[in-house]
Amino acid sequence: MKRITTIAALALGILTVGTAGAGATCEGRKTTGTVLGAAGGGVLGNVITHGSLIGTVGGAVVGGVAGHEIARGGCTRVAYYHHRRYYVDRYGHRHYYRVAVR
Repeated sequence: MKRITTIAALALGILTVGTAGAGATCEGRKTTGTVLGAAGGGVLGNVITHGSLIGTVGGAVVGGVAGHEIARGGCTRVAYYHHRRYYVDRYGHRHYYRVAVR
């Protein structure tokens, strides 16, 4: 039984890595990362603690948080703020418009 659980944990880990980038949007990526991290953490916690409920739940919580943070890493907010004389790009840098000299 232990061998089957170990194989299942490895298969879930490979699946987690393969589908982490499946979500097209940032929210989709974070949700996918949370769910897959919680599932993988729960299986890993179960394997490590030999079937303990506390280990399984603890592993799921830690895995969910870790999966969410890892998936959040590639999310960037794209926003441009326009003003009469300048605009602010997505990195927060202010760019001034050129004014024609008369």
